[in-house]
Amino acid sequence: MMQKKDNNQILQEFHLRQSRQIIAIAITLFFVLLAAVLYKRPDVFWTFSKSALYSMQIVTIAAFLVFTAYNWTCPSCKKGLGSDINKRVCKKCGARLQ
Repeated sequence: MMQKKDNNQILQEFHLRQSRQIIAIAITLFFVLLAAVLYKRPDVFWTFSKSALYSMQIVTIAAFLVFTAYNWTCPSCKKGLGSDINKRVCKKCGARLQ
């Protein structure tokens, strides 16, 4: 039998997930923009082929999407939270998140 989490646990877990999601967004943007800069200015750091840079962007975005599917779920019902990073309430189970 599964124990129901109390509201404080849900709030703490949501804030942890939200922090991880913000960090993941920042890292993803950094790598995608770095690849874009290297694509336009290949002489900045090292020489990369355009297909390698394109692949870097695709892998970065794919990794972000996989991480988001794992991380960005309601701590109470484990359903996806959608695209709003500042969710207040889970639309699926009604758990208060902030």
